[in-house]
Amino acid sequence: MMRNLVLLAAVVLVAATAASAQTPTTPTSVIMVAPDQVKWMDGPPAFAPGLKVAVLEGNMAQAGPYAVRLMFPPNYKVPAHFHPNMEHVTVISGTFYFGVGSKLSEAESKAFPPGSFVAVPANTPHFAWAKEETVVQVHSIGPGGITYVDPADDPRQKK
Repeated sequence: MMRNLVLLAAVVLVAATAASAQTPTTPTSVIMVAPDQVKWMDGPPAFAPGLKVAVLEGNMAQAGPYAVRLMFPPNYKVPAHFHPNMEHVTVISGTFYFGVGSKLSEAESKAFPPGSFVAVPANTPHFAWAKEETVVQVHSIGPGGITYVDPADDPRQKK
């Protein structure tokens, strides 16, 4: 009996410690964005020109949740790269081509139509591309970032 009580107390202590260690990520106000309210802008310098981005929630560079949409123009490619955080991708329109590996390979990519979902663990090398205009929504917990497997692929290095 005493052993069961000690075990129960340990479980409660671990659960309470885990709960108190978590920082709430609830927004302070409701965020509502209708399709006609999405504000597109040029992608950040970490991506080749042509990509458009719309921030729906948060800031990728800061701690906390964020949600963004990326609009790939036709024939746009993102070479092999990885992120310090897990990435969740939902295909909104077009066909999103995605693959896992250290080098972009169209042959090793899989096509994902609208409604598809891809979850990529942190630090997993992957690549993406689109044949047609394609929109994906990415959400995660920041801070985020991008590191190209081959530094020569990084648009920030080509100034």
